[in-house]
Amino acid sequence: MTIAVVSAADGAPWEAALLAELGRSPAEQPFRVVRRCVDVVELLAVAGSGQAVAALVDAQLRRLDADAVERLTATGVAVVGVTAPDADADTERLADAGIGFFVVANAPVAVFAEVLGAAVADRSVPADRRGEHAFADPAFATGSLAGSPARMSPAGPSGSKEAAAVLGAAVPGATGAGPVPSRRGKVVAVWGPTGAPGRTTVGITLADELARLGQRSLLVDADVYGGVVAAMFGLLDESAGLVAACRQAQSRRLDAEGLAGLCWQIGPELRVLTGISRADRWPELRSTALQEVLAVARTLADYTVVDVGFALETDEELSFDTLAPRRNGATLTVLSEADLVLAVGSADPIGLQRLVRGLGELRAVGIDTPVWIVLNRVRRSAVAGKPEAELNAALHRFVGQSCAALLPYDLASLDQAVSAGQTLAEAAPASPLRGAVCELAGVLCGVPAAPRRGRRRK
Repeated sequence: MTIAVVSAADGAPWEAALLAELGRSPAEQPFRVVRRCVDVVELLAVAGSGQAVAALVDAQLRRLDADAVERLTATGVAVVGVTAPDADADTERLADAGIGFFVVANAPVAVFAEVLGAAVADRSVPADRRGEHAFADPAFATGSLAGSPARMSPAGPSGSKEAAAVLGAAVPGATGAGPVPSRRGKVVAVWGPTGAPGRTTVGITLADELARLGQRSLLVDADVYGGVVAAMFGLLDESAGLVAACRQAQSRRLDAEGLAGLCWQIGPELRVLTGISRADRWPELRSTALQEVLAVARTLADYTVVDVGFALETDEELSFDTLAPRRNGATLTVLSEADLVLAVGSADPIGLQRLVRGLGELRAVGIDTPVWIVLNRVRRSAVAGKPEAELNAALHRFVGQSCAALLPYDLASLDQAVSAGQTLAEAAPASPLRGAVCELAGVLCGVPAAPRRGRRRK
């Protein structure tokens, strides 16, 4: 079978001579060069059109990052990097981008052919075992002598030394934070359908109550339609911490210490990673980078609470002929990577209708994460009879599931907290809404919430 090869080297000297030799390769090494691309954008377009099955990329190619490599891999293209002789920085950059096969630029064409063939064969290997292919010549394996013509990284991007080095390390600047826990933290996604049912309010209060129960808590604003977590805390943060974290994660340079430095330290056990305040900045939150951010967040916090957007549509292929960036990719990534999804709905007839439809959309897009239903703004004026019984009966009827928490409507306390840039526990400690979320946090982390004291009757 002829292997169609595309290259992207930004004018590197090795490209022209090598591609000419590959085109004249003997029959036992059939290669066909389909295009020389000038940049990553053209490379992605060619790969998305199905013209190539392998790509040769220069290690110094601009905008070559983990997201670009993932998009190439998603189209079925095997990626091989080309490094300068004795350039360890090039090798490290390719490995950080997720490229497991690379060749020195001055290697013979036979070596290029063998590595390309190995990379193409590696596409059929399961994702968790990719990069374990070994060359027949021991000189080609990882750890070979310096100057060997080809090298391959078996560990892949998940085996980065940065992620392993942060376990048990102290986070500088964290007030009373102590050492970073070595156990794997949990990710809780706070999602809800359209109509502003109170996702951000629930996420902020839940993260704060988890922290007050002694759990290291990290609140992440991943709403691609314009997050307001920073404004709710009165931070007025124009530089989104999540965007900066994604940029570092693109090159696999993000670790727990770096992530902590991008967060606001709100309390001894509570950090906040702010998001984008303008909806047009959604392309800065890439799915690949967000996966890495969540992985690092698990090493930093016991519970990472992520506020996500409402939309779940994946209709980009209707507007693009090639692989397109997904506006809702960040939301879908968080929902699939989370350990638990809190589906927040408004406790009124319209809110329940939207919630039922939204839960159906969750199942339709293939989200198999456990879902807890949280009904917000529970009040007698919106539901006839006893609200708790009526709401649970409606949920059992339409979705076959009971409600995990019923949060009362407490507009006065919310207004007080927003105007002061505080959490409910700070602005209105006796708020019934705060008490209900505190009970939910206790059930979530397995730590019983302290009983609230009632007012003494005269």
